[in-house]
Amino acid sequence: MGNPPFVGQSYRSNEQKQDMIDIFGKGSRETKQDYVICWYKKSLDYVSDYKNSSVKCAFVSTNSICQGECVPTFWKDMINAGVEIQFARRTFIWTNEAKNKAVVHCVIVGYSFHKINNIKELYDGGKLTKCDHINPYLVPEEDIWISSRPKRPKDKSKMTTGSPATDDGQLFLSPEEAKTMSKEYPILSKYIRPFIGAHEFLHDLNERTRYCLWFADVGDELPKIIKADHMKDRFQHIKEKRLSSSASRIKKAAETPWLFAQNRQPDTEYLVIPRHSSENREYIPIGFMDPKTIAGDATTIVYDATLEDFAILESSLHVAWMKTVAGRLKSDYRYSSSVYYNFPIPKLTNELKEKLEKSAEGILNARANHPSLSLADMYKELLMPSDLRDAHRKNDKLILQAYGLNKDATDQDILKVLFKMYNNKDND
Repeated sequence: MGNPPFVGQSYRSNEQKQDMIDIFGKGSRETKQDYVICWYKKSLDYVSDYKNSSVKCAFVSTNSICQGECVPTFWKDMINAGVEIQFARRTFIWTNEAKNKAVVHCVIVGYSFHKINNIKELYDGGKLTKCDHINPYLVPEEDIWISSRPKRPKDKSKMTTGSPATDDGQLFLSPEEAKTMSKEYPILSKYIRPFIGAHEFLHDLNERTRYCLWFADVGDELPKIIKADHMKDRFQHIKEKRLSSSASRIKKAAETPWLFAQNRQPDTEYLVIPRHSSENREYIPIGFMDPKTIAGDATTIVYDATLEDFAILESSLHVAWMKTVAGRLKSDYRYSSSVYYNFPIPKLTNELKEKLEKSAEGILNARANHPSLSLADMYKELLMPSDLRDAHRKNDKLILQAYGLNKDATDQDILKVLFKMYNNKDND
């Protein structure tokens, strides 16, 4: 048989949308996943009356089905219905032979419709791991269901995406435009703020390359602002654009076209994490930001972040967790608050907290030694400065010790401990 197509929610035809509803039911969370899972569910339906059947199935699929929200929704139902993964091939790049070659990041999942007492095989590149069980994250550990919409734990700082503008570019300025506007209309100068999305955060050096108009505290000065050249036209453009949206919250935001559609900007120093980060980086480049710099929704931000938070998020242990439970865009990691809110953290002694603060400062100081490099350059695997790498290694050692792991722990060793901690927390 031909392999099923991989079609994300935004790209499905009306017929394919209806297929998802027919198979999973209207309003189910599965309908937001990739179209390929229809074939998995249909295979289960076909053998539902033959629970002891020896039938096995295998599909090449987009790797998104073994990441993020798809695991605790779709796969949990499949496993509860009796499905067991017998073998799998972890993420690999597939291309076809067409003129305009398609490049897709795929997995292969082979499964039965009941449990079989045999050895499972997990392939990763050229490596084969034989194990007793493969979970839907394609890890040789017991099944675990990481909540995709967790509540913020009391012991963790608030994390969310940055502020979405939804303005069709009307609230953004180049450095030249910002300079000219401040000079010609002094009343606007205090409302022109540096802006960062993921690209600016990773690639800007000492100067910002993008600015925005931030009128969150405009108050009684709004009538004067509107009189500035072209400002009324900008607001009218935004209003019309938002009114054309199908989303009710965006239409509501048309009432205040001078504001970002949502204001999530912290009032104090905060941490910035790019929402998408290259799979080729050993660590996620993150950093502290002044509250006067506005963070857009291509970033994830942490309110009132501490040096301790920074040390934990910049550890290889946290990266091992993120690689497993986060969603992805192609092969790049898609960071969200659920990655951090679900991340198990042990109780830390005051002595260890002090050490982590010093370790975080060590990483930040090492970065400061290289002002001619952007974060993107510093965190390229082959170009990472030796002092920065050493600072990260020292930080990793401290974090691993906090989890009872030695410095040579593999990702599999780390995940075994983290999954156990997560399940114990879930059962408390």
